[in-house]
Amino acid sequence: MSINITKLNSGYGKVHILRDIEFHVNEGETVAIIGPNGAGKSTLLKTISGLVKPISGSIDFRGKEIAGMAPNEIMRQGLVYVPEGGRPFANMSVQDNLLMGAYGNRSVLKTGIMEELHEVFPILKARKDQLSKTLSGGERQMLALARGLVSRPKIIMLDEPSLGLAPKLVEEIYEKIRLLRKEYGLTVLLVEQNTGYALELADRGYVLENGSIVLEGDSDFLSNSEHVKKAYLGL
Repeated sequence: MSINITKLNSGYGKVHILRDIEFHVNEGETVAIIGPNGAGKSTLLKTISGLVKPISGSIDFRGKEIAGMAPNEIMRQGLVYVPEGGRPFANMSVQDNLLMGAYGNRSVLKTGIMEELHEVFPILKARKDQLSKTLSGGERQMLALARGLVSRPKIIMLDEPSLGLAPKLVEEIYEKIRLLRKEYGLTVLLVEQNTGYALELADRGYVLENGSIVLEGDSDFLSNSEHVKKAYLGL
């Protein structure tokens, strides 16, 4: 098992957001967390990645407790978080942004990872000397995804990869994620408001509402759930 979360409670200061969260992600799976705005989806990923300190509970990553660890230590364990909107360094070149993905583990650059990523994302090779702020929204999202992969993580957590993108670009981003799953056996934890895309990509999913998980199951089960169809698929 890649991640196993038990009785996780988290929030900001005195504001309690997540309540007794329990879920797991198996090696090689893609698992989606879906739900409305303000449900706590981003808080969940930030807590797992160490950006938000949990109030209580366990986050077991490949047999090691990481709850409360510093973000850089969690990243070194092999768990990478790609935030909402990607957030590349605007005044750095595409290539330098990618190199930042190896921060804390420069030896990974000797493994051929940059060449591999240029094959998967040829647009980033073509744009390598451009400042990232000159990229389109879809290109910035690809850069953020590629930067997250530079360190060869065991699991990558994606926060709203479709945010603000036109449908054609969303499909392109999701096609890249499918390719990475196929080629590298990538394990993915995906937070997404675009429920249709998320369930099409994921093996399993969880529905998060008001800080609690209210429904879980494989993608077919969730896609056919009356609650999901009515609340999130507009059916």
